[in-house]
Amino acid sequence: MLEKTKIKWVYAISVIFIALNVYFILQDIYWTLLIPVLAVVLYLYFYSIDKILLLTVFCTPLAIKIMLPEFGGWGLTLPTEPLMAGVTAIFILKFFYSNNYDHKILKHPLTIVILLSLAWMFITSLTSQIPVVSFKGLTARLWFVIPFYFVGILLFRKIINIRLFVWVYAVPLVGVIFYTTYNHYLWGFSEQSGHWVMEPFYNDHTAYGAILALFIPVFIGFSFTRTYSKTLRFFSCLVLAILLLAIILSYSRAAWVSLAFAILVYLVIALKIKMKWILLAFGVLLSLFFLFQNNIWEKLEKNKQGTSANFLEHVQSISNVTTDDSNLERLNRWASALRMFKERPMLGFGPGTYQFEYAPFQRFSEKTRISTNAGDKGNAHSEYIGPLSESGVLGMFWVLCILFFVIRTGIRVYKRADSKEVKMLSLSVLLGLITYYFHGTMNDFLDTDKASVPFWGFIAILVALDLYYLPIDELSGETLSFEKK
Repeated sequence: MLEKTKIKWVYAISVIFIALNVYFILQDIYWTLLIPVLAVVLYLYFYSIDKILLLTVFCTPLAIKIMLPEFGGWGLTLPTEPLMAGVTAIFILKFFYSNNYDHKILKHPLTIVILLSLAWMFITSLTSQIPVVSFKGLTARLWFVIPFYFVGILLFRKIINIRLFVWVYAVPLVGVIFYTTYNHYLWGFSEQSGHWVMEPFYNDHTAYGAILALFIPVFIGFSFTRTYSKTLRFFSCLVLAILLLAIILSYSRAAWVSLAFAILVYLVIALKIKMKWILLAFGVLLSLFFLFQNNIWEKLEKNKQGTSANFLEHVQSISNVTTDDSNLERLNRWASALRMFKERPMLGFGPGTYQFEYAPFQRFSEKTRISTNAGDKGNAHSEYIGPLSESGVLGMFWVLCILFFVIRTGIRVYKRADSKEVKMLSLSVLLGLITYYFHGTMNDFLDTDKASVPFWGFIAILVALDLYYLPIDELSGETLSFEKK
């Protein structure tokens, strides 16, 4: 009788749904067709949140930002931001209701530093020049960090989910690359068109190039790890070739240099060069810079090479600080941010407020043809100087602390892991993050889902490998299980 009753309810609900949709379609109302999809998504939130997380990852490269004039001109990235907001809400409810979250995660140094950085972001939002903007930025940061770091670590306890995370992002990214390359082809692969042909999926070529650089080390690892099947390595090589071609066509100089820097870091790790020698070399280079800074600036001022479709000429334009508007505008933004820091060194102007506050801090002599006072053309172009102006000296300090513990955790896992796959994953993910951190000296994209999803996800991978895939957990001294599949 119970089964018959259930079947009757299914038929009744189906008939009502079909009848309602017929009525709404006749009224030119089509959103009701999404009700079954929304019902499935709601079910997954409560019973299989890992699938929601992976769905969000898959949607990220394809997500599009929709501007909302009725909400003060703010934008919403669909469908990813609503999905992330839902995961954040469910996680917070479950965390306080069940109180069974793995305490090893909460005790990890990276977790502690991330929580402290969020706490400082909250404090500086209270003292912000524009609190509504700062709290919006804090909310966005939470729905990046909670799903892809705190929930992500739980997902990555199974190593197969690490590979799945990478592939779920990479497959739609390849689709965006084909779309971008086709548009680029229609414009004759010109350098100028290379700046915008990835729209509307990525804002410009710098954001696009940063993500390509982030994934290249991981697919190098997938391609040359013999523990994987030949089929997986073949498709990894194919994706790697596509990524390399795409990053060349992106004309993103910062992305190219970040990959070169990652190669340098790899050589340091592979050759086991000790930290004292690295610090010594850095000190010598810094001393030489200050000793010959006049000669260096004189040399840089003689470089008139602008951006070009020629690869070597485009690379040469990186050091053009005389006529290249992109470089000069970046220097203008940095100088403005430093002046903002000098005015409010401890608390800053508030998270997310740089673009609304920096205009009075510009100097006429430093402005370029692309300068603006409207606050509508990006932020401080630095993941380090931006927080310095928005959250004071501690804002930049916490960014550097996270960087330090990311490197420390990645190298620790690489050195201590018994599994070749874990060694490869830790090294390639670390090098991917290194490309972004280096890229972050010239641009900042962590206020977007395109960069934040893989960035926080990669950090979560390192922490998960550290906690669950090393022979001994040094935090507790207990032997951990090693689940390969």
